[in-house]
Amino acid sequence: MFKARALFSIVAIVILCCISQSCAYRLDGISIPAGLKTINVEYFENNAPYVLTSLSQSVTEAIKTRIRSQTSLSIVRGEGNATMSGSIVGYSIGPVAVQATNTNTAPPIASKSRLTITVNVKYVNDIDKKLNFEQSFSRWADFSGDIGSQEQKLVAQILPEITEDIFNKAFANW
Repeated sequence: MFKARALFSIVAIVILCCISQSCAYRLDGISIPAGLKTINVEYFENNAPYVLTSLSQSVTEAIKTRIRSQTSLSIVRGEGNATMSGSIVGYSIGPVAVQATNTNTAPPIASKSRLTITVNVKYVNDIDKKLNFEQSFSRWADFSGDIGSQEQKLVAQILPEITEDIFNKAFANW
């Protein structure tokens, strides 16, 4: 009897908190203001010094897919209650670990390299201006050998991580 009453009290408090905050809270940590129904996700241009041709479309679609699968928001073109825009500002490959060569004249070679992707995002929420932000998000993946044969796999590994970071900043207040 006491456990049922305590559980009921906890549930009632959570419901009252949700109502008093005028936000729709979900148990998965997503926090969307009650009046936020639509979002415009603009095309993410690739402004990085090195341009992977498919990356703009991939980033844009990954963000839209995450919003569709994790929220009840409608993605619209043009006017929405919120807008997410941005660009890819970094796509770089650099050494993480080096290995010495057998000759004195040859420079060391990279034994492990890192692909880093950086996306700058601007989020404007017309319902709750406190949630607006402009921020860069970077993620990377390490690899050995030549990038050519691994590039698509590495990008496919990095995109969900960057998308999750962007989504959490916009909708989970992280």
